[in-house]
Amino acid sequence: MPETTFEEIVDKCVEMNAVHPFMEGNGRSTRIWLDTIFKKRMKMSVDWSKINKKEYLDAMIASHTDSSRIRLLLKEALTNKINDRETFMKGIDYSYYYEQEE
Repeated sequence: MPETTFEEIVDKCVEMNAVHPFMEGNGRSTRIWLDTIFKKRMKMSVDWSKINKKEYLDAMIASHTDSSRIRLLLKEALTNKINDRETFMKGIDYSYYYEQEE
């Protein structure tokens, strides 16, 4: 799948989620992989601290039939701080947080 635009990158993420819909482990891997693609192709990354856990998980579940919610959440959380250590570490922390049961 191509990954030259925001839309293509999100489509690729949604497709990966459909193929590997496991919350533990694959969710973290998918988020790190998604950030890597955004950094490489768009010189952007996701500030995961700006995305509410429930909204994100609901949007990922819904993305199988409608990716508009996940697109909006990701687009609003994009940052150009791709080399910022704090943003990177928050991303790792939030990635684990998204997978914790309430």
